[in-house]
Amino acid sequence: MKQVSWSRPIAPRKCEQPMSVFPIAAESLDSAHSGLTAAGALARPASVNGIELARNCPSAIALLSSVAAAAAGQKSDVPTQLFRLGNLSDLERKLIADVLGEGELAGVVALPGGRVAQIQESVLAGIWRVRIETDAAHEYVEVGAIPEIVRRAATDLTSSDLMIGAAPDGAMNVLPVLAEIRERALAWRPDMRSQIINFTLLPMSPVDQAFLQQSVGNGPIQLSSRGYGTCRVLATGIRNVWSVQFFNAMDTIILDTLEVGGVPTAALAAEEDFWDSAERLQEIIKAYFE
Repeated sequence: MKQVSWSRPIAPRKCEQPMSVFPIAAESLDSAHSGLTAAGALARPASVNGIELARNCPSAIALLSSVAAAAAGQKSDVPTQLFRLGNLSDLERKLIADVLGEGELAGVVALPGGRVAQIQESVLAGIWRVRIETDAAHEYVEVGAIPEIVRRAATDLTSSDLMIGAAPDGAMNVLPVLAEIRERALAWRPDMRSQIINFTLLPMSPVDQAFLQQSVGNGPIQLSSRGYGTCRVLATGIRNVWSVQFFNAMDTIILDTLEVGGVPTAALAAEEDFWDSAERLQEIIKAYFE
């Protein structure tokens, strides 16, 4: 069997006709990210008297202080810490939304029963806002590398095995690729490094691409991170198998990969983010509410 070349992430290289094994949904790339910068998060509460805010929103100020304390001690390899907003007033929830702002990474998780969890990283990396639709009270702030609902959906709402059918006419390389994906996905454990296949470097015919997508299917998680370009992270229907795609500032795909492992690093807050976010949030609280 032909061996697929697995590797660690590499820098995108130029190609005249960038390929995309997984289809690019235009709406996922064009969706507006009206996120605030950290400076914006500091400035917005300044329009309201801080003493008045502290008097009218004591629970919100207390929750933000608890979030800052949690972030200061958070690590990437420990459980996330969750702070529910259901007992807060509308004004307090709005204040928290204004202070935390909207960062570069956002996404959705499809849940059983037709529910959808909306995920938004704040301007303070590693601090997230999560809201589960159809349940207005189920809204919370979470501190961690990625909200736990993402990890759980990736495990609980995907298939444990990849079933490989007969290849269609015109297929070239898809069967050995699928066999290697299946082997790697079944063998992967949380203490192992993720494995990456770079489709930019691997010849795949349109028939191969269609059969690969059909075989792994669509998963419950869609995440998108915007910086200088865009990174789109999609869970496939197979446990531990992800599509990770990178786009330039013109929304042209420059690197198309399939990643076998846990939640891809591209979607995770880094270890060093937590203390920095805690410090910045403490500065906001001190500057405007004390």
